[in-house]
Amino acid sequence: MHFLHVDVNAALKPQDSPCQTYGCRHRSPDTCGNNSLENVCAFVTTDNICKKPSFVWAKQYEKLSNIA
Repeated sequence: MHFLHVDVNAALKPQDSPCQTYGCRHRSPDTCGNNSLENVCAFVTTDNICKKPSFVWAKQYEKLSNIA
């Protein structure tokens, strides 16, 4: 499932929003408190969406939105 680990600085995907990400954008997924949490973690959800990204994701999303 490494294809679901997306670099935090990678271009936004259509499914990304300030409160969710396509794939996992956590710098170290193994230390994420939500890793493998059913219906939350991109690695185990059927849609590959992380429904609880890190608290800094909203700021990173805004930064990446301004680049696009």
